[in-house]
Amino acid sequence: MVSKSLLKLGVLILGLGIMGCSSDPPSVRIMNERTTKANVQLKVGTDNTININDVEGGKASAYRDVSEGTFVATATIQSESVSPTTSFNAEKDMNYTVVVVNSTPPTLRVDSEDK
Repeated sequence: MVSKSLLKLGVLILGLGIMGCSSDPPSVRIMNERTTKANVQLKVGTDNTININDVEGGKASAYRDVSEGTFVATATIQSESVSPTTSFNAEKDMNYTVVVVNSTPPTLRVDSEDK
């Protein structure tokens, strides 16, 4: 007969094993360090395009889950003729922040961190 404490221990180990094997999709947000609005288009390969629009100066959008893959980010910035572009590889269990840098000319930077 199995004791209750041994059964509880087994359930705990099983639960931790399942949690350790799970993985989250990558997430992306936009951080606008400039003073004017920015729209950012995220394109992965030849698949879908994600638009994150009207990110106010000094603000960040919410994170959005995306598929894994290589993304090309292009920003359209209010009152700017330059549309900076960058690329990054999105992987599971990671958060990515595409930063619209307050520079002349404007540029993009990608920061990443574990979820």
